[in-house]
Amino acid sequence: MHGFVSHFTNKLDAKGRVSIPAPFRTVLARDGYEGLYCFPSPHAETVDAGGHQLLEEINARLGDLATLTADHDMVSTALFGISEHLKIDGEGRVVLTDAICEATAIDREATFVGLGYKFQIWEPERFRAQRAEAMRRAFGMLGATRQGAGVE
Repeated sequence: MHGFVSHFTNKLDAKGRVSIPAPFRTVLARDGYEGLYCFPSPHAETVDAGGHQLLEEINARLGDLATLTADHDMVSTALFGISEHLKIDGEGRVVLTDAICEATAIDREATFVGLGYKFQIWEPERFRAQRAEAMRRAFGMLGATRQGAGVE
């Protein structure tokens, strides 16, 4: 697999730094993106993060909109104008900015969730709720149910 998969929860240190999971750092290194591109998710109280592949997805989506239009400017503002570029230190850590912590309610721990071409950074309890909803919706879309998964 060449993308971001699985999920990991790591503690923030006293300086607000958190380690990006090693498998995610491997994907970022292979991608060639220096640092970490982040912006508030348009779908949930989390942050979308990644490298070149995420930026390519955004550019493809923007390519469907006519330039010099209000729609193009709004999407560009949401995905580029309020984005952040986090520097990854030599030990694979990033400092989560105040804006990221406010958008996600992260204070002591962060859960990193792989979504293939990108990953998300969640407050762990919020991710647990999201995970349950994702499983319910995914099984519903697939027309399947699984005993013990909380899916009806």
